[in-house]
Amino acid sequence: MRGRGCPAFLLLWGMVILAAACAHDTYQERADLMKDHVEAFYSHLKANRIEAAVHENEQIEAMADQMADTVRTRARQQGTTQAEREFALLKTARETAAQNWIALGQYFAIKKQPARARASYQRVIDTYTNPTERNYREQAARALKDLEILSPAGHSPPSP
Repeated sequence: MRGRGCPAFLLLWGMVILAAACAHDTYQERADLMKDHVEAFYSHLKANRIEAAVHENEQIEAMADQMADTVRTRARQQGTTQAEREFALLKTARETAAQNWIALGQYFAIKKQPARARASYQRVIDTYTNPTERNYREQAARALKDLEILSPAGHSPPSP
């Protein structure tokens, strides 16, 4: 019991609690930042600020790349639950970015900009190549085929 009153023990205990809180905060901060980027993406899209929406989605992809580096580093440390949490957030970031590119393609299709829609869908097919992302590639491929029905390649609709 005498050791618990010792300032060094209290300092050490405080550092352990602070370290645990910081680890949680990093994960939560990344999750909150990703949520902010998603909300900004759709806000920009609704306001027809396409370049800003693309930028937000690129930020989500950059976060995914950073998280992939973190997961690889922490995966070397056996028994790390933080790496598992980072991997889950990484997967969410990549899925979110793929969904956003598909939404952007749909936006361009609605706005009668088939070349830009095709580029958005093709980006999903070319970028999201992990086996777990097959669903997004298939969705983008179907959207490309549907777009071909609405606006065959090489045939642009008349300007309004």
